[in-house]
Amino acid sequence: MELGRKILEKYGVARGVIAAMESHHEEYPFSTPEAFIVSAAESISAARPGARKDTLENFIKRIEALEHIASDFPGVEKSYAIQAGREVRIFVIPEEIDDLEALNLARKIASRIQEELTYPGEIKVNVIRETRAVEYAK
Repeated sequence: MELGRKILEKYGVARGVIAAMESHHEEYPFSTPEAFIVSAAESISAARPGARKDTLENFIKRIEALEHIASDFPGVEKSYAIQAGREVRIFVIPEEIDDLEALNLARKIASRIQEELTYPGEIKVNVIRETRAVEYAK
């Protein structure tokens, strides 16, 4: 941090930019609006796939593990990890899972994900139960 500040000062970078650089890892207090913006941008950037020095292979394994956990429960038809693994959408068989069980299933899947996986931030578990009523007029 000190070296970064010295380099920026050496090249005449504005004090506001230096303050934003100092506080973007929250080692120094946020002293300018730019410091808050840099911190927010850092968080957004860190959420993208591959930002954490992770290989594509490890990223794919984490996504597959997430989908496998969700698909492992009875009544689940298909699951999809989306938004770089920050959400999993689970489609259930409506004849096997009623509305109350869909709520319980979301809770069970979230608990199992917490127990078995390591991940940054949080993962939204979204159970979708769809019923279609089809009738034909003759």
